[in-house]
Amino acid sequence: MSESNAEGQLQNYSVDQAAGAVVLVLGAVASLLLVIWQSRCHCKMNLCYIFQCERRPPSEEEMDGLKDQAQKLKDKKNKKDTDKKTKTKTEPEPEPEPEPEMEDLL
Repeated sequence: MSESNAEGQLQNYSVDQAAGAVVLVLGAVASLLLVIWQSRCHCKMNLCYIFQCERRPPSEEEMDGLKDQAQKLKDKKNKKDTDKKTKTKTEPEPEPEPEPEMEDLL
C-alpha cells in the first residue's frame, strides 16, 4: 500500500505552468461571458455584487434603423469600389520613354 502522507499531494509546478493554467481558466470564463453578452436574449448579469448589467435585445424599430445604416454603408463601399475600377479602366498606362542608344551618348 502507499504511504499515508503521500495521499492527495499535488506535484510541484513551476511558475510558468501555474500562470498558463490561470490564463486558460480566465480565457474560458471570458469566452463564456462573451457568448452570453452577445446573445440576443434578455439577460441580467451580476458580477460578485460589484456591478449589475441588464441587456435587452433591440426592438423592431431599432433593428430597422440598424439595417438601414448597414445598407447605406454597404452602398457607400460599393460606390467607392466601382469608382476605383472605372478610374483605372479609363486612364491608360503611360508608355515608358525610350532609352537613349549608345551612339547618341557619344
